[in-house]
Amino acid sequence: MKLTVTLPRHRYDLTIGAGVLANVGQWVSSLWQPQRVMVITDETVQQLYAEQVLKALRQAGFTADAFAVPAGETSKSLTQAEELYDWLASQGMTRKDGIIALGGGVVGDLTGFVASTFMRGLHFLQIPTTLLAQVDSSIGGKTAVNTASAKNLVGTFAQPDGVLIDTETLKTLEPRRVREGIAEIVKSAAIADIALWTKLSGLKDEHELLENAEEIIAACCKVKRRVVEEDEFDTGQRLILNFGHTIGHGIENTAGYGVVTHGEAVAIGMVQISRVAESKGLMPLGTTAQLSEMLLKFNLPITTEYWSEEAIFKALTHDKKTAGSDIRIILLEKIGQAKIVTIATDEMKEFLIRQL
Repeated sequence: MKLTVTLPRHRYDLTIGAGVLANVGQWVSSLWQPQRVMVITDETVQQLYAEQVLKALRQAGFTADAFAVPAGETSKSLTQAEELYDWLASQGMTRKDGIIALGGGVVGDLTGFVASTFMRGLHFLQIPTTLLAQVDSSIGGKTAVNTASAKNLVGTFAQPDGVLIDTETLKTLEPRRVREGIAEIVKSAAIADIALWTKLSGLKDEHELLENAEEIIAACCKVKRRVVEEDEFDTGQRLILNFGHTIGHGIENTAGYGVVTHGEAVAIGMVQISRVAESKGLMPLGTTAQLSEMLLKFNLPITTEYWSEEAIFKALTHDKKTAGSDIRIILLEKIGQAKIVTIATDEMKEFLIRQL
């Protein structure tokens, strides 16, 4: 299956299917002329797919090598980016050469950030190998690294030349990583796709979801494509993709990156913000129950022990969704339709109260 993202200054395809990684050399050759290509991955994915990708690239006429960062959220940092800059320089990379991200969301965000800033920008490709990256982070051109102050605080907008999504890579994921991606799938359905919500409602568990992976991933990609094409630089409607993320990012920062996964934090964030919004009359009654039921079915958490209202508030006020004395939050008009609500930043404290 192929989907095309069409933006004013750039156009690229998403290729989705089982086993498409086997054609990676041909795919890259269809996009780039022979050149030096550096594959950035992590130590886990390196053992699974790096040699296959490097061999295919070399057979296709590319000069290829790979660099593996430690697996986990801690690699999404300025320190790791600097190490990659030094390595790329040592390899003699020029602006005519390219970079490929091979891995999950951390690798994709880090690679995109490095590609967009090294020598003022190299072209790059995304090969996401986790469900989370396949349905969300590999699409749309957001790149970022974390700082001690907040998640994704330093980043760029930089679109890839293409995205290759092989659903077979999901077979090597541990269950917690599968569930992390499911949280973003539930989010996509909740904000913009009632048909996808209905599909998810009919599934028994994550195993059945994976049996329908190509259809479900494509549906999520279509949601994100539609929003990104309308608002590439995240100033308007694209903000609806942040449902659950304002509180979620605060949880990740407070707990320590990687302690609570991104998907788990988003699941908790969706339920928390919806519960308080319902009590304020800002969302239909019963919405939180629907969200909670869906998330629990897929074994996702809806609460956490890592909770400090003060610490989370401090973290989220550094988040990119704040603007002066106001903050924009995402709520649901109903399942399948989101809305952007602007509140005073201090009012956000009310959305962090665990029990009303």
